[in-house]
Amino acid sequence: MALQRAIFWTPRVLGLLFALFLSLFALDVFGQGYGFWGTLLAFVIHLLPVWLLLIGLALAWRWDWVGVLIFGGFAVWYLATMWGPFPLAANLVGVLPIAGPALLIGLLFLLSWQTRAHAHLP
Repeated sequence: MALQRAIFWTPRVLGLLFALFLSLFALDVFGQGYGFWGTLLAFVIHLLPVWLLLIGLALAWRWDWVGVLIFGGFAVWYLATMWGPFPLAANLVGVLPIAGPALLIGLLFLLSWQTRAHAHLP
């Protein structure tokens, strides 16, 4: 039973930590000289992916398959949009810090979904 609890909570906690990690990148708008409203608008725009992930995480709290789609889809989308015409090592260093944790969280939601389906848990 303790393993099932760990499988349930791990992707959810990591999802929250991942959203917190991504939100740190929104802080780069401060000190850019945009003025109050320009800075506020840029800050909100930078936080849009975080809000989408948090909404997906809220839905995934009940339905694990949503977490598989949201975090797995985010990882694939990030890989597809950020992969550039660079050597393989440079691309991996550039995309894995973001896409890697998202893919891991998506896989953990898949494990949670499968575990709950086989255990007949709500």
